[in-house]
Amino acid sequence: MYRFLQKTQYGGWMSLGGILLCVTGSEAMYADLGHFSQSSIKLAFTMVVYPSLILAYMGQAAYISRHHSFEKNHHIGFYVSVPEKIRWPVLGIAILAAVVGSQAVITGTFSVIKQCCSLNCFPRVKIVHTSSTVHGQIYIPEINWILMLLCLALTIGFRDTKHMANAQGLAVITVMIVTTCLMSLVIILCWNKNIVFALSFLLFFGAIEAIYFSASLVKFHEGAWVPIILSFIFLMVMCVWHYGTAKKYEFDVENKVSISWLLNLGPSLGIVRVRGIGLIHTDLISGIPAIFSHFVTNLPAFHQVLVFLCIKSVSVPHVQPEERFLVGRIGLRQYSLYRVVVRYGYRDVQQDSLEFEKTLVSSIAEFIRSGDSDLNGHLDGSDSPYEKLSVISKGLPFQKDGEPEASPESSTPTETNPKLVSSKSRRVRFVLPENAQMNSEVRSELQELTEAREAGMTFIMGRSYMRAKSGSSMIKRIAINFIYEFLMRNSRSPAYAANVPHVSTLEVGMVCQV
Repeated sequence: MYRFLQKTQYGGWMSLGGILLCVTGSEAMYADLGHFSQSSIKLAFTMVVYPSLILAYMGQAAYISRHHSFEKNHHIGFYVSVPEKIRWPVLGIAILAAVVGSQAVITGTFSVIKQCCSLNCFPRVKIVHTSSTVHGQIYIPEINWILMLLCLALTIGFRDTKHMANAQGLAVITVMIVTTCLMSLVIILCWNKNIVFALSFLLFFGAIEAIYFSASLVKFHEGAWVPIILSFIFLMVMCVWHYGTAKKYEFDVENKVSISWLLNLGPSLGIVRVRGIGLIHTDLISGIPAIFSHFVTNLPAFHQVLVFLCIKSVSVPHVQPEERFLVGRIGLRQYSLYRVVVRYGYRDVQQDSLEFEKTLVSSIAEFIRSGDSDLNGHLDGSDSPYEKLSVISKGLPFQKDGEPEASPESSTPTETNPKLVSSKSRRVRFVLPENAQMNSEVRSELQELTEAREAGMTFIMGRSYMRAKSGSSMIKRIAINFIYEFLMRNSRSPAYAANVPHVSTLEVGMVCQV
């Protein structure tokens, strides 16, 4: 390498950007970690990929050493060194290799986007998990379409493989430099090594990569500008989304209503309890969201049974039905306020609105009947007692008058009590086990839940509109009022919102000044 640079000097330094492309394909193979294990990639690289690369480069070097008359041949490509008889089959193999390489890039892009969404650094997108056993096998339709459009735009716009090579070379060497810098931090923070060791690693590999980076950066106007422009666009989107999400979370935390405020609402403030069950969707698993106080302030009424519903997606394929619902009480028994956390795995199919309503109500009824409900809701002026949640493994079954017994998911009782908690005028009744013993308060609470279900269920969804405070800088107003709001309007809604019936949905809008 030293003799090559000494002999060619400036021309050799300029060619480093093309030499860098020799390792880009093998590096992209590690993006397949989402589809294959680490040991299988090591075996494939050692037994197949590395020997094939060495043979190919040795063959090209041998051809160039015999045909090095650069005055006649200004460009010696790969296909020139291939014998003419097998040139077309080699072209077919190269096309298949390009497909494999693009698949690795697509898989790596999906993994990065998913991690960014988990860190609230990218707008919500639809993530489809294609495997029930491997969590990393995902498919993102929106990103797949964006990649296709970008590939077509670059191919049509450049019409020259040289410009594409320059763009790819700068992108790859930039990734290498960033990886080397982050690796030095891993050596210090994670491996607890001496800082001298980390600096030696950074200087040794960083110096080599800096030479390649400078050679690629010189070709900025010959196609290398494309990855830089795309990086700045995605960086701007990620920074604005993360900044807006952080500000929205700060607003929710600062304006979160204490449970004592909710429990102190009474007839003196004109609060009216209307018939039915109100489901308030929230991302908070403790406290009362600000959107509810905004709703009550402007419309001083809420349902006779109020449920703060939080739907969480966990990083396991399936959540067992007996572990899906966590139910707790807010305040005293007479308030009829509950908190329900529903957990779904990434391969679970969420129930439709009718089935979900039945399972939710039966889980709350079982929580009321069980002794766990007595441990919740003691009013002592603090929020901590209200945050206890109980796992409901089996919901309390219910049936209609004149129909055989029906039970929700995971509920199959064999014995029932002829005493059914409902009046004769009600069509739906909870079926109690034969040995069930209830006091009058539990029976009255189940009766109220039954009446509320008969009256209907309303899904209350919150919609926050972000606005920069008056006096904010121009950059902040553009980022929040225009870019973040545009991303919010065009990003995916939460998965549970697709199953909510529109006729039973009440959307509450609220302007957040940040």
